[in-house]
Amino acid sequence: MTTAVLPGSFDPITLGHVDLARRATRLADHVVVAVGVNAGKRALLPVDLRVDLAAQAVAGIEGVSVRGFDGLLVDLCHELGADLVVKGIRDSADVAWETTQASVNREIGGVETVFLPTRGELAHVSSSIVRELASFGMDVSRYVPAAVARALADNGPWDGRDGHGSQGVDDD
Repeated sequence: MTTAVLPGSFDPITLGHVDLARRATRLADHVVVAVGVNAGKRALLPVDLRVDLAAQAVAGIEGVSVRGFDGLLVDLCHELGADLVVKGIRDSADVAWETTQASVNREIGGVETVFLPTRGELAHVSSSIVRELASFGMDVSRYVPAAVARALADNGPWDGRDGHGSQGVDDD
């Protein structure tokens, strides 16, 4: 059985991420959406909520599961017996960054990476855009699964100053 890992911070998960998970099932028998803790970023949503929202978003996709992780992606891949990493590419900036990451993962862990170009109608969708729009109280339902839109609406509007909503979403 082939296992692929689709890693990210998923802060929050978007329709673009869900599309990647669905498409990755064509490459692997099992796809693990790996919700990571990035020490270099201050998350808007706590990791347990991001894992829950991601699980709800992919619940209807056969062969896809979700788990959180903290640490090196290559370590997670070895733990899961994953054959490859799947990354979405929206533009040339993504290619430059992801190519470097793929090279390092291959060098230090022997993990191969496959790039999937984002579908054109989703290429402008990013977690950063969703967070920014949510900080202004905007409806983000066209960019995220319904559970994410509800969670953001229930906890917003986001104040944008420190990455947390006015009702106090906790850190990871």
